[in-house]
Amino acid sequence: MKLPRNLTGAQLIKALEQLGYQATRQAGSHADPLRIGTLASILADVAAHHGMARDDLIQKLFGK
Repeated sequence: MKLPRNLTGAQLIKALEQLGYQATRQAGSHADPLRIGTLASILADVAAHHGMARDDLIQKLFGK
């Protein structure tokens, strides 16, 4: 499944809150889109932690 291409850090945090994650610190207040490699790495780590496939995690978080 393809990753969202224009997702901001704030949007990712909001999506991850569905799984019980919360932001503990923030540097700056920018809303720049995340780089695709950064997003892929974060989602791979979260999927591994929850014991699910990355595609299943993307479906659950973003409904695509």
